[in-house]
Amino acid sequence: MSEQDFTEWAVGLSSKAKKQKGKLPSDICVLFLSLLIELRLKGPTQPSWPHYGKLAGRKEETHHCHLNKSRPVYVAVWKVLNKRIKLMEVQYVGTHENTPY
Repeated sequence: MSEQDFTEWAVGLSSKAKKQKGKLPSDICVLFLSLLIELRLKGPTQPSWPHYGKLAGRKEETHHCHLNKSRPVYVAVWKVLNKRIKLMEVQYVGTHENTPY
């Protein structure tokens, strides 16, 4: 294993996602912060989160998952900006009905 295998990912939020984060209910915000920690430590693939999946038909590698199982369902969408330097950005966090698939 190389040193890079142990390097954490840098995870940013788009300006839209920053605004959306501020509007989340407190319990969902805690779940979102947990997701951010896992993204930083484990990378973009998150199979342990509900309804996790890669989004097909995108130029960039894009992933999503549900943050909760009850209604309304909250979703996070993130994309890999650069695999070599381990950089990704959360583009959306909010209700399922408004998710930009």
